[in-house]
Amino acid sequence: MSAQTPKPTACLALADGTIFYGRGFGATGETVAELCFNTAMTGYQEIMTDPSYAGQIVTFTFPHIGNVGVNPDDDETQDPVAAGMVVKWDPTAPSNWRAVEDMVTWLQKRGRICIGGIDTRRLTRAIRQQGAPHVALAHDPDGNFDIEALVAKARAWKGLVGLDLARDVTCAQSYRWDEMRWAWPEGYTRQTAAVHKVVAIDYGAKRNILRCLASAGCDVTVLPASATAQDVLALNPDGVFLSNGPGDPAATGEYAVPMIRDVLAADLPVFGICLGHQMLALALGAQTIKMNHGHHGANHPVKDHDTGKVEITSMNHGFAVDSQTLPEGVVETHSSLFDGSNCGIRMKDRPVFSVQHHPEASPGPQDSFYLFERFAASMAARKAG
Repeated sequence: MSAQTPKPTACLALADGTIFYGRGFGATGETVAELCFNTAMTGYQEIMTDPSYAGQIVTFTFPHIGNVGVNPDDDETQDPVAAGMVVKWDPTAPSNWRAVEDMVTWLQKRGRICIGGIDTRRLTRAIRQQGAPHVALAHDPDGNFDIEALVAKARAWKGLVGLDLARDVTCAQSYRWDEMRWAWPEGYTRQTAAVHKVVAIDYGAKRNILRCLASAGCDVTVLPASATAQDVLALNPDGVFLSNGPGDPAATGEYAVPMIRDVLAADLPVFGICLGHQMLALALGAQTIKMNHGHHGANHPVKDHDTGKVEITSMNHGFAVDSQTLPEGVVETHSSLFDGSNCGIRMKDRPVFSVQHHPEASPGPQDSFYLFERFAASMAARKAG
């Protein structure tokens, strides 16, 4: 620690007993979660407000976190969902014309516990080599920590396997969405000439996914994760979208998979992203697995098997579809060039497809926006007969 802060004010305790000391910011107190790392160089606000990070503390490998401040337009949901933040350098005052508030104050108001001054390279290596650890993160301005108790709490945490978190982050009731993607100089505009009626199931949906659907000509009605097939079909949609979300897909699938299967029986176009991709795979008869440390970043190369094209994508997932379990009639469409893990599937004879990566990434690579147009085209083709 520096001469100005001789005593650490935050502590990160791993379940194996490893301890990292640093400087606390944001809220005070303790939190227990899984620790992951994200390699993106932009979008820290979008990452912290991505519902898929429920139950996780995010280590940012890029050191300049907080330097552009925060603003309401960049939230992916109303409040931060990630349990906490780990950074190398203390956040600086914002320097950006769009900033409405500094990140530290924003995190403090929303109860997120954070730590700076950490050797994030060492921490990232530990995550990669040993797998995503269970950790306890504490922030005390007086620097008083019960290390044994923190390690015990990290060890006692059950983890994400078997944990259904979609119920915690889904919407409380249905709503309509018509806001489209941000564009200069207008900013966000409204969809006034939608041609496709889409029901989006919210397992932790990011706002920019809904904006991309609206920009593709969709009139979007969002339903909670617990929606039944009867709820979906009563709206007479042209297509059904399955959103991203946190937790173990097998746990959420206990109630989501029967709904998805009934929707598939209605022969509607279906498009899924992230958790929605994993649960579509479960509904079709495949299995999912927990990854060692997952994929979290905005520079992940994914190969499209249909075209041979390599897309740079944004990813955030700790579970994956086991491509070896895909049933007859379902083909793998995309795979990661980092580790070969599955990143997309489709049915051979029906307009049903999904991807593991995030084509709506904002900020981030835009290589995969075409998937929203593909979904819209499948609905148009069905209506045309």
